[in-house]
Amino acid sequence: MEMKQVVQIRCKNNKKSQNISIGSSLSEIFFHFGLKMDFGPVSARVNNKVEGLDFRVYHNKDVEFLDLHSSSGLRAYTRTLFFILCKAASELYPGKNMVIDIPVSNGYYCDLQLGRAITDEDVERISRRMKEIIDAKIPIVRHECTTEDAIKMFTDLGDISKVKLLKSTGKLYTEYYDIDGYYDYYYGTLLINTSQIHLYELVKYYDGMLLRIPSQKDPSKLGELIQQDKLFEIFKEHHRWQNILGLRTIGDLNSAVEHKYSTDLINLSEALQEKKLAKIADEIASRKDVRMVLIAGPSSSGKTTTCKRLSIQLLTNGIKPVGISLDDYFVDREKTPKDENGEYDYEHVEALNIPLLNEQMNALLAGEEVELPRYNFQTGKSEMSGKKLRLKNDEILVVEGIHALNPDLTSQIAEEKKFRVYASALTTMLIDDHNYIPTTDNRLLRRIIRDYKYRGVSAQDTIRRWPSVRAGENKWIFPFQENADVMFNTAMLFELAVIKMQAEPILDQVPENCEEYATAYRLKKFLKYIKPIPERQVPPTSLLREFLGGSSFKY
Repeated sequence: MEMKQVVQIRCKNNKKSQNISIGSSLSEIFFHFGLKMDFGPVSARVNNKVEGLDFRVYHNKDVEFLDLHSSSGLRAYTRTLFFILCKAASELYPGKNMVIDIPVSNGYYCDLQLGRAITDEDVERISRRMKEIIDAKIPIVRHECTTEDAIKMFTDLGDISKVKLLKSTGKLYTEYYDIDGYYDYYYGTLLINTSQIHLYELVKYYDGMLLRIPSQKDPSKLGELIQQDKLFEIFKEHHRWQNILGLRTIGDLNSAVEHKYSTDLINLSEALQEKKLAKIADEIASRKDVRMVLIAGPSSSGKTTTCKRLSIQLLTNGIKPVGISLDDYFVDREKTPKDENGEYDYEHVEALNIPLLNEQMNALLAGEEVELPRYNFQTGKSEMSGKKLRLKNDEILVVEGIHALNPDLTSQIAEEKKFRVYASALTTMLIDDHNYIPTTDNRLLRRIIRDYKYRGVSAQDTIRRWPSVRAGENKWIFPFQENADVMFNTAMLFELAVIKMQAEPILDQVPENCEEYATAYRLKKFLKYIKPIPERQVPPTSLLREFLGGSSFKY
């Protein structure tokens, strides 16, 4: 009997099936199907798991090729750029450490630790060398070896952050990549040749560099360069905190958990956050004209707890906070703006009754009594609540909602009376010096847990809805974040170690035969790197309790 030498591939891009020689790579399979992609392929979903184009197929598979319009594709492209940048920098500045640090201004801030300020000339040199590496069309090769051998190799190369990470993962085997004898480790797929990079820019940015990447919407253009000074300042502050705690990477966190430092770490992180909230309350108290605090932030940023904890800190300053929910100012359902699909767009700023809000807030600020509205979610009608309010001299309005920083929302209220706070999980830590954790993943994990525990929503549904949540944030929240008087980072350095315990069993329920599995698999894969911290160590006042449950606040 002759052995079967072909496998059946079902291609989702054109809904066709073909028999393909066993052991073919994904890039060969792409060629067989004769597909056309302007910005791809850069990777593929194989049975709903994202793989690189060098992945070889030995069994029947469902394959969907991805280009730069997909977030997985753009991540593979960006990682490859990091790899080329690190190779160029290591050749030009041997022995100096390159840290891929934080996503800012639609690119990534990179810090080359030269012991001096980076000059335009440095940036120009590195950029030139990157272009040479891309033009040379060098294959990017994936290797697999025992983790012991990988630890030995990265020890010899002096890459301490990788060694720490690999020592703490507990994995038998490790994959790593190489470009022409330069070795590195990335926790996701890469492109298979340097020539696949078509667009990037390296520019000087503060005391480091900004690596600009293509826009997901239109990969023929770079993402827009926006000044984000306040955001950058928060990142800097976060780094100061990391240095205080001696935690920069997942390897550091794992080592702290191993050595039983997790309680100290939690207490210190919580205290740093509390101190920051106390500072914000002091600043509000010092501005005598301020009568209205506006708090905005994206989904699962923890703005509700931020609001409650800030309110306590205002009380310690002799100011009584009066909470106003923007949800009560929704217009009647039939007056709600519609999106491009003809569905009601509840995230639109004009889904709120802006004239009524401004009229009532100004009346309150003038010392008049108003009757607050209440939105009836059952009937979709705005009603009067019967709840009367008059603002006393020692009281201040606290308004929380996604549009709170949008100038259109409070355009008729005098500027000096407002104080704006932007709350978001802005950064946690790096996996290692060349692998960052997207802040959106942090928020998505929080949301998966909360939706599952309190809203009866499966991880699959939360992941499915996430792109539209993100699109709403990009439209209504992020453009106004720099309007904030102060930014508050709600991310906790230890949180992924606590979240892991609750997130993994929920992610395990996502079935393999759906698209959402790719994201669930990716999240599970990176949670595997992290050693767990038991939830009982987290205090009831912690912001994390908004998602984990067990909070001393009422929601």
